[in-house]
Amino acid sequence: MQSTERFNLIQKTQRRFRWASALVLAALFLTTGLATAQTDDLPGKGIKVQALQGPLAEETFQTMLVNSALEKLGYETQPIKEVAYPTAHIAIGNGDATFLAVHWDPLHQDYYENAGGDAKLLRTGQYAGPAAQGYLIDKATAEKYKITNIDQLRDPAIAKLFDHDGDGKADLTGCDPGWGCEAMIEHHMDGYKLRPTVTHVQGSYSALIADTIGRYKRGEPILYYTWTPYWVSSVLVPGKDVVWLQVPHSSNPQNANTKLADGSDYGFSVNTTRFVVNRAWAEKNPAAVKLFEVMRLPIADINAQNERVRNGQGSQADIARHTAGWIKYHQQVFDGWIAQARAAANR
Repeated sequence: MQSTERFNLIQKTQRRFRWASALVLAALFLTTGLATAQTDDLPGKGIKVQALQGPLAEETFQTMLVNSALEKLGYETQPIKEVAYPTAHIAIGNGDATFLAVHWDPLHQDYYENAGGDAKLLRTGQYAGPAAQGYLIDKATAEKYKITNIDQLRDPAIAKLFDHDGDGKADLTGCDPGWGCEAMIEHHMDGYKLRPTVTHVQGSYSALIADTIGRYKRGEPILYYTWTPYWVSSVLVPGKDVVWLQVPHSSNPQNANTKLADGSDYGFSVNTTRFVVNRAWAEKNPAAVKLFEVMRLPIADINAQNERVRNGQGSQADIARHTAGWIKYHQQVFDGWIAQARAAANR
C-alpha cells in the first residue's frame, strides 16, 4: 500500500473514531441530563412522609390533598395517622412523624411550645382561614329574650332556658378534651363568671352536636360551641337558624384582643390553619416546605366536603374520590403548587 493510501485510511479511521466518541459522549450527556431532570422533577424520590391529623374524619380531606401533592414531588406518603393534637405536635418534634396540616394558630400555641417550639418544629403556610369560633344559641330564643351576649347567662333565669338535665344550669355543648378549644372554654367559664349558672358539657363532639341539632329540630333552646370550617354551620346557619353570642370583653390565656374589625367579639382569636413540620426534616426538603407555604384551601371547599362526610361519604375511598375531584376541578392551581415546589428544590 502506497503512503498516500495509508495516510487516507488513517484519516478515515480517525474521523470514524471521533464520530463514535462524539455519539458516546452525546448519549452520556443525554442520559445524565435525563437523570438530572428526573431528580429535579421528583425532589422527594425515596423519602418517606408520615402525616398526622386530629381525630376528626373531616380533617382527612385537607391532609389527603397535601399527600397527593407530595406524591407528585416523588415523596412516599404513608397512611395518615389520627392522634390527639398535643401528641401530634410532640411526635413531629421528636421525628416520629413528618407534618400536621391542621395546626390551629393561635389556638394550638401551647401544644407547639410544649413540643419544643421553633427549636424542633417549623410552623409555616396559611393553608386555610380565617376561621371563626364561638358560642351560638337558637335564633328564636335569642329574639324572644333579647339575648346577645354570653354575659346574660349569668342570670339564672336566662341560663335555665338552656337546661336539659334538670339541674337549673345552662348546658353548653363544648368540645373534646385535647382539642384546645375545651381549654379556652374552661378559661371563659372563669373569666366570664359562668360556672354558677352554666355547665360545660364535654365528650365526643360529634355525638354532642348531633344531640344539639336534634333538640333544635324539636323546637328546644340550644347553646353550643362550634368553629368554621365545619359542617355544623351549614345545618344550623348563623343568622337564619342561630346567632353568635358576643362576649363582654376579651379573655384568654395569651391576653390577646379577640375583637374583630367590625367591633364584634366572640371571645376567640381568629385562627388560621397552618403546617407544623419536623424542623430537621424541613431543612433537608425545601420542595416540601415550599409546597406547604403556597398551598391554600378555601373555607367554602372544606365546608362542602365536610357536608359530604356528614351525609355518609366518610370512608377513605370516598374522601380519596373527593380529593381527586378537587384536584381535577382546580388542576391549574394544583399544578402551580407543584411547579413552585420543584423550583425551590433547584435553587
